[in-house]
Amino acid sequence: MEAQENIRNAWAALKLVRMAIEQTCPAGVLPSEEAVLLLYGPEPVHEGEALAKAIIETVERLSRCHRVDQLPTG
Repeated sequence: MEAQENIRNAWAALKLVRMAIEQTCPAGVLPSEEAVLLLYGPEPVHEGEALAKAIIETVERLSRCHRVDQLPTG
């Protein structure tokens, strides 16, 4: 039973991370849960991969915006 409980806990934690990303990151960086199943697979590690990529994409977008804002004008 412990393995099943660990898997349930992993999914619960991933759902919390997904919720935080959906609330704070730009639209479109995180595929839907259904899309993750098709693109990555059905395991918690696959959801984790999609979440990690969404975070990385958000940081890259923010970094690009920040660099553009710092360019000298005129």
